[in-house]
Amino acid sequence: MTRQRIGLFGGTFDPPHLAHLLLASESAYQLNLSRVLWILTPNPPHKDNDPITALEHRLAMLDLTIADNPLFELSRLELERPGPHFSVDTIKQFAVQEPEADIILLIGGDSLHDLPTWRSPADLVAAVHQIGVMRRPGDSVDVSSLVEKLPGIDRKVRFVDTLRQNISSTEIRRRIANGEPYRYYLLPSVYEYIVKHRLYEVRIK
Repeated sequence: MTRQRIGLFGGTFDPPHLAHLLLASESAYQLNLSRVLWILTPNPPHKDNDPITALEHRLAMLDLTIADNPLFELSRLELERPGPHFSVDTIKQFAVQEPEADIILLIGGDSLHDLPTWRSPADLVAAVHQIGVMRRPGDSVDVSSLVEKLPGIDRKVRFVDTLRQNISSTEIRRRIANGEPYRYYLLPSVYEYIVKHRLYEVRIK
Protein backbone atom coordinates (compact mmCIF):
# COMPACT_ATOMS: atom_id res chain seq x y z
CA MET A 1 0.00 0.00 0.00
CA THR A 2 1.36 3.40 -1.02
CA ARG A 3 2.05 5.71 1.91
CA GLN A 4 0.08 8.92 1.92
CA ARG A 5 2.01 12.16 1.68
CA ILE A 6 0.20 14.73 3.80
CA GLY A 7 1.10 18.41 3.80
CA LEU A 8 0.55 20.46 6.94
CA PHE A 9 -0.11 24.12 6.16
CA GLY A 10 -0.51 26.21 9.30
CA GLY A 11 -1.33 29.84 9.91
CA THR A 12 -3.70 32.38 11.38
CA PHE A 13 -5.34 32.94 7.96
CA ASP A 14 -6.52 36.41 8.90
CA PRO A 15 -7.95 36.50 6.26
CA PRO A 16 -7.21 33.55 3.94
CA HIS A 17 -6.55 34.82 0.41
CA LEU A 18 -5.69 33.75 -3.14
CA ALA A 19 -1.95 33.49 -2.47
CA HIS A 20 -2.63 30.91 0.24
CA LEU A 21 -4.54 28.86 -2.34
CA LEU A 22 -1.80 29.24 -4.95
CA LEU A 23 0.88 28.12 -2.51
CA ALA A 24 -1.13 25.15 -1.26
CA SER A 25 -2.05 24.08 -4.78
CA GLU A 26 1.51 24.30 -6.09
CA SER A 27 2.79 22.44 -3.03
CA ALA A 28 0.29 19.65 -3.60
CA TYR A 29 1.34 19.34 -7.24
CA GLN A 30 5.11 19.78 -6.95
CA LEU A 31 5.50 17.63 -3.82
CA ASN A 32 2.99 14.98 -4.93
CA LEU A 33 0.82 15.37 -1.84
CA SER A 34 -2.20 13.18 -1.16
CA ARG A 35 -3.83 15.84 1.03
CA VAL A 36 -3.14 19.31 2.35
CA LEU A 37 -4.34 19.93 5.90
CA TRP A 38 -4.91 23.59 6.68
CA ILE A 39 -4.16 24.04 10.38
CA LEU A 40 -5.82 27.13 11.78
CA THR A 41 -3.84 28.43 14.76
CA PRO A 42 -6.10 30.02 17.41
CA ASN A 43 -3.42 32.10 19.15
CA PRO A 44 0.07 31.80 17.64
CA PRO A 45 2.84 32.27 20.26
CA HIS A 46 4.82 34.64 17.99
CA LYS A 47 1.89 37.06 17.65
CA ASP A 48 1.09 37.63 21.31
CA ASN A 49 1.01 41.42 20.90
CA ASP A 50 -0.85 41.54 17.60
CA PRO A 51 -4.64 41.78 17.42
CA ILE A 52 -6.15 38.71 15.77
CA THR A 53 -9.67 38.39 14.39
CA ALA A 54 -12.06 36.21 16.39
CA LEU A 55 -11.57 32.51 15.75
CA GLU A 56 -15.17 31.99 14.60
CA HIS A 57 -14.66 34.42 11.71
CA ARG A 58 -11.29 33.01 10.65
CA LEU A 59 -12.71 29.49 10.80
CA ALA A 60 -15.70 30.46 8.66
CA MET A 61 -13.52 32.22 6.07
CA LEU A 62 -11.12 29.28 5.88
CA ASP A 63 -14.03 26.88 5.38
CA LEU A 64 -15.21 29.02 2.47
CA THR A 65 -11.71 29.21 1.00
CA ILE A 66 -11.02 25.49 0.79
CA ALA A 67 -14.57 24.20 0.28
CA ASP A 68 -14.32 23.30 -3.42
CA ASN A 69 -10.98 21.44 -3.48
CA PRO A 70 -11.08 17.77 -2.42
CA LEU A 71 -7.33 17.80 -1.72
CA PHE A 72 -7.77 20.48 0.95
CA GLU A 73 -9.02 19.71 4.46
CA LEU A 74 -9.45 21.77 7.59
CA SER A 75 -7.53 20.33 10.53
CA ARG A 76 -8.84 20.88 14.04
CA LEU A 77 -5.62 19.74 15.72
CA GLU A 78 -4.89 23.09 17.30
CA LEU A 79 -8.52 24.02 17.82
CA GLU A 80 -9.17 21.06 20.09
CA ARG A 81 -6.25 21.38 22.48
CA PRO A 82 -5.27 24.23 24.82
CA GLY A 83 -2.48 26.60 23.87
CA PRO A 84 0.15 27.70 23.45
CA HIS A 85 0.34 25.95 20.09
CA PHE A 86 3.79 25.10 18.82
CA SER A 87 4.36 23.43 15.46
CA VAL A 88 6.52 20.67 16.92
CA ASP A 89 3.70 19.58 19.24
CA THR A 90 1.14 19.66 16.44
CA ILE A 91 3.36 17.56 14.17
CA LYS A 92 4.02 14.97 16.87
CA GLN A 93 0.30 14.73 17.62
CA PHE A 94 -0.50 14.29 13.95
CA ALA A 95 2.19 11.60 13.60
CA VAL A 96 0.42 9.59 16.30
CA GLN A 97 -2.89 9.92 14.45
CA GLU A 98 -1.40 9.05 11.05
CA PRO A 99 1.52 6.66 11.75
CA GLU A 100 1.56 5.32 8.19
CA ALA A 101 1.77 8.74 6.49
CA ASP A 102 4.72 10.83 5.40
CA ILE A 103 4.38 14.30 6.96
CA ILE A 104 5.46 17.27 4.88
CA LEU A 105 5.56 20.58 6.72
CA LEU A 106 4.71 23.51 4.43
CA ILE A 107 6.30 26.84 5.32
CA GLY A 108 7.39 30.05 3.61
CA GLY A 109 10.95 31.04 2.84
CA ASP A 110 10.94 33.57 5.68
CA SER A 111 9.87 30.86 8.12
CA LEU A 112 12.74 28.67 6.98
CA HIS A 113 15.17 31.43 7.93
CA ASP A 114 13.53 31.69 11.36
CA LEU A 115 13.22 27.94 11.96
CA PRO A 116 16.16 27.74 14.44
CA THR A 117 14.21 30.12 16.73
CA TRP A 118 11.09 27.92 16.82
CA ARG A 119 10.27 25.66 19.76
CA SER A 120 12.47 22.50 19.66
CA PRO A 121 13.49 22.96 16.00
CA ALA A 122 15.71 19.88 15.90
CA ASP A 123 12.83 17.71 17.11
CA LEU A 124 10.58 19.31 14.50
CA VAL A 125 13.02 18.54 11.67
CA ALA A 126 13.37 14.96 12.90
CA ALA A 127 9.59 14.49 13.09
CA VAL A 128 8.80 15.36 9.46
CA HIS A 129 9.57 13.48 6.27
CA GLN A 130 10.17 16.68 4.31
CA ILE A 131 9.87 20.44 4.64
CA GLY A 132 8.22 22.08 1.66
CA VAL A 133 9.44 25.65 1.40
CA MET A 134 7.12 27.86 -0.61
CA ARG A 135 9.10 30.66 -2.19
CA ARG A 136 8.58 33.38 -4.74
CA PRO A 137 10.79 33.77 -7.84
CA GLY A 138 14.03 35.47 -6.90
CA ASP A 139 13.92 34.42 -3.26
CA SER A 140 17.33 33.40 -1.99
CA VAL A 141 17.33 30.77 0.73
CA ASP A 142 20.71 29.47 1.90
CA VAL A 143 19.95 26.06 3.39
CA SER A 144 23.63 25.34 4.02
CA SER A 145 23.77 28.13 6.60
CA LEU A 146 21.09 26.34 8.64
CA VAL A 147 22.83 22.95 8.72
CA GLU A 148 25.16 23.93 11.56
CA LYS A 149 22.17 24.73 13.78
CA LEU A 150 19.87 22.03 12.41
CA PRO A 151 21.89 19.05 11.14
CA GLY A 152 20.10 17.09 8.45
CA ILE A 153 17.75 19.86 7.39
CA ASP A 154 19.41 20.02 3.96
CA ARG A 155 18.22 16.47 3.24
CA LYS A 156 14.62 17.35 4.03
CA VAL A 157 14.04 20.73 2.39
CA ARG A 158 12.20 20.73 -0.93
CA PHE A 159 11.50 24.03 -2.65
CA VAL A 160 8.12 24.90 -4.17
CA ASP A 161 8.35 27.60 -6.81
CA THR A 162 5.38 29.84 -7.51
CA LEU A 163 4.52 32.73 -9.78
CA ARG A 164 5.35 36.13 -8.40
CA GLN A 165 2.68 37.47 -6.06
CA ASN A 166 2.81 39.88 -3.15
CA ILE A 167 -0.57 39.29 -1.56
CA SER A 168 -0.53 39.15 2.23
CA SER A 169 -3.15 39.10 4.96
CA THR A 170 -1.48 42.12 6.52
CA GLU A 171 -1.82 44.16 3.33
CA ILE A 172 -5.44 43.09 2.84
CA ARG A 173 -6.32 44.16 6.39
CA ARG A 174 -4.60 47.50 5.81
CA ARG A 175 -6.44 48.04 2.55
CA ILE A 176 -9.83 47.26 4.10
CA ALA A 177 -9.18 49.55 7.07
CA ASN A 178 -8.17 52.40 4.79
CA GLY A 179 -10.96 52.01 2.25
CA GLU A 180 -8.70 50.79 -0.57
CA PRO A 181 -9.61 48.11 -3.15
CA TYR A 182 -9.14 44.54 -1.94
CA ARG A 183 -11.98 42.50 -3.47
CA TYR A 184 -9.94 40.58 -6.04
CA TYR A 185 -7.30 39.32 -3.60
CA LEU A 186 -9.93 36.97 -2.12
CA LEU A 187 -12.43 34.38 -3.19
CA PRO A 188 -15.85 36.01 -3.77
CA SER A 189 -17.35 34.09 -0.85
CA VAL A 190 -14.67 35.36 1.52
CA TYR A 191 -15.06 38.91 0.25
CA GLU A 192 -18.81 38.73 0.83
CA TYR A 193 -18.27 37.34 4.33
CA ILE A 194 -15.92 40.21 5.24
CA VAL A 195 -18.39 42.78 3.93
CA LYS A 196 -21.32 41.16 5.74
CA HIS A 197 -19.52 41.07 9.09
CA ARG A 198 -17.68 44.37 8.57
CA LEU A 199 -14.32 42.85 9.46
CA TYR A 200 -11.09 44.85 9.59
CA GLU A 201 -12.83 48.24 9.40
CA VAL A 202 -10.44 49.99 11.77
CA ARG A 203 -8.17 52.53 10.13
CA ILE A 204 -4.48 51.56 10.02
CA LYS A 205 -1.92 54.31 9.59
